[in-house]
Amino acid sequence: MIGRIALAALSLVLVGCASAPPTTPATWSIALHGGAGVIERAQLDPETEAAYRGAIADALETGAAVLRGGGGALDAVEATIRVLEEDPKFNAGRGAVFTAEGLNELDASIMDGRTRAAGAVAGITRTRHPISLARAVMERSPHVMLMGAGAESFAREQGLEEAPPGHFFTERRWRGLEEALTTRGLPIPPRPPGAPIAESDAGPLDEKKFGTVGVVVRDRAGDLAAGTSTGGMTAKRWGRVGDSPVIGAGTYAQNGVCAVSATGAGEYFIRLSVAHAICARMDLRRQRGQAAADAVIQGELTALGGDGGVVGLDKYGRPFFSFNTSGMYRGALAEGGSPFVAIFDDE
Repeated sequence: MIGRIALAALSLVLVGCASAPPTTPATWSIALHGGAGVIERAQLDPETEAAYRGAIADALETGAAVLRGGGGALDAVEATIRVLEEDPKFNAGRGAVFTAEGLNELDASIMDGRTRAAGAVAGITRTRHPISLARAVMERSPHVMLMGAGAESFAREQGLEEAPPGHFFTERRWRGLEEALTTRGLPIPPRPPGAPIAESDAGPLDEKKFGTVGVVVRDRAGDLAAGTSTGGMTAKRWGRVGDSPVIGAGTYAQNGVCAVSATGAGEYFIRLSVAHAICARMDLRRQRGQAAADAVIQGELTALGGDGGVVGLDKYGRPFFSFNTSGMYRGALAEGGSPFVAIFDDE
């Protein structure tokens, strides 16, 4: 089964339908993902499924409120991702997975389609909102990417909010780390300072999914922007960095063409420069967004052995999704329409 919106559904819908993403041009629009992977109905009880759908709808409304008020694409991207970074259901900010050393190492990036300016951070542990730090790098530094201690120092200079390690801690993510390390025969590190007392009924999360969050926006001026934020992979080692902070791999935006955010096995997305490859197909080959995304995700990525997906907008603000897994948390909303929210590959 391929993970994408059914073509038959796409050909029939209009803006305002809540069962499928809008396909006609809108003044402003927003689309997002909350990670892709092995996400099947049998794995989600009704309460959990409803919680994820509600979280996606709430995040869409956060960005929509910015756009309704005349805010720009970058403002909407940042505001929406900040909400997702606070939600422990997603692997970004609070709720991020742990490294093998028991740390939450966070990555994020943002790109302005109008100027193609970009900012990114990797391996940060104390900044509460990595997406805001990525934007600060873009707008207040001469660089594109900062990492580790240097990025944290820059964050403090810019007055960005810090958080203790316990803020990012969730028991289910910790149990997931314990399970992964036990399977690999690696030692389990001490619980982080400030972590709450263990919850006896908290089992490990199903880690066969990539909980990265990403948002793409077209504002009323026609400007595009994209942003991505993640905690990476459970039990990652040696300072591993995936595609989320890599401009062109996990995030890309170009006015008049597209905005894309990716989620998946980052090593493959980096090798294929997935986000830029999709935009290049749209720009140079004049492919529609869905066709370009499918060519890269269903074609190139799958052939290489990578898993994951993307969310994107074309220059008119029309959303497209493509993923080669059984599910991807995703949603879209356009001016004058109703929110589209989906999880499974047959929606």
